[in-house]
Amino acid sequence: MSALVDAFGRPLRNLRLSVTDRCNLRCSYCMPEAEYVWLPKPNVLTFEEIARVVAAFVTLGVDELRLTGGEPLLRADLPVLVRMLAARPGLREIAMTSNGVLLGEHAAALRAAGLQRLTVSLDTLDAATFRLLSRRDDLDRVLAGIDAARAAGFAGLKLDTVVIAGVNDAELPALLDYARGIAAEIRFIEYMDVGGATQWSPEHVVPRARMLELLRRSHGPIRELPRTDSAPAERFVLADGTTFGIIASVTKPFCSTCDRSRLTADGMWFTCLYATHGTDLRALLRDGADDDTLRARLAQVWQARRDRGAEVRAALPDRRALAAAASLRQNPHLEMHTRGG
Repeated sequence: MSALVDAFGRPLRNLRLSVTDRCNLRCSYCMPEAEYVWLPKPNVLTFEEIARVVAAFVTLGVDELRLTGGEPLLRADLPVLVRMLAARPGLREIAMTSNGVLLGEHAAALRAAGLQRLTVSLDTLDAATFRLLSRRDDLDRVLAGIDAARAAGFAGLKLDTVVIAGVNDAELPALLDYARGIAAEIRFIEYMDVGGATQWSPEHVVPRARMLELLRRSHGPIRELPRTDSAPAERFVLADGTTFGIIASVTKPFCSTCDRSRLTADGMWFTCLYATHGTDLRALLRDGADDDTLRARLAQVWQARRDRGAEVRAALPDRRALAAAASLRQNPHLEMHTRGG
C-alpha cells in the first residue's frame, strides 16, 4: 500500500521503538547528569501492546522497525518480542541499536528470533576515553559483543560514533580502520543538542566538513556516494572500496526527507526527535480503543505533521542545549534515552 504522507509529503515508513528507558552506560552526550527520573514500570507497554501498535503502523505504510532504548537489551525476554514482530507481514526490516555491553550474551538468540540488522554504538577504541565518555569500564565487553554479533551471522553490521571535539575526534582514522577490519560500516555522528545533552555547545561539535578533512589526511581521496534512500547518513567511499557514513544533523539537517518517528517504552509517540510534545498511544490502548480508532489517530497526527526540528535549531542565532536538567526532570520524555536515538 502507499505510505501515509505528512503535510510536506514525507511518508511514514520508519518507526524507532524504544523498549526501555533504562541504560547501563552514562554517556556524557546523552546522560551526563547524576540522577534521572525513570518511567514508572506499570506504564511500560507490554509485548502484546507493542505488537498491536506496530501492526497499526504497518497498515499505514511503516516497513522498517528499529528497536532502541535506553539500552534495549535491558528489557527482559527481548528475543520473545523480536519473534512476535518478525511474524508480522509487511515489515521489510527489523533492526536494533545497542551499546553492545550485553550483546555477547544475546546476539545468537536475537538472530535466531528474527532480528535482521544490528547497529552498535562505538565512540572510541581507547579504554580511558571510554571511561571518560560512558563513566563505565566496559569497552572490552562492547568489543566482545561486536565479535558475538559477527559470529551470530549479522551481515551489514553498522557502528555508530558520536564525535566530540577534543574527546574522540582524533580517533576517526583508527575507528574507520577497525570497522574496515571487521567488515562493518561506521557512521560518524555530529554531536547533537537533543534531549539529555545538557552540556552541549557549538564548540563541542565536529562538523561534517572537518570529519572529511581528517579522513582525507589519513586515508586519501574520498568520494560521496549518491543517495538511494531516506536514511540519515550520507555515505562515502575510499579508493579501496571501504564505505562509511556521516550523520550531519547539526550542520546539514535532513528534515526534508525524514520519514521516521519514535515511540517511547510507555507509548508516547513523537514525530520529530526535537519535538517537545507527543501523542499518548498507551492511553488509547488501555482506554479500550479498537484498531480502527488507533489507526485513525496515527493517520490524523502524521497527516498534520509539519516538524522540521533540526532545520529550526540550525537557524538559531545563539544555539545552546535544547533542554536544561530541571526541565528534563519535569518531563523525562524529552530525554534521548527515553525516546530513543
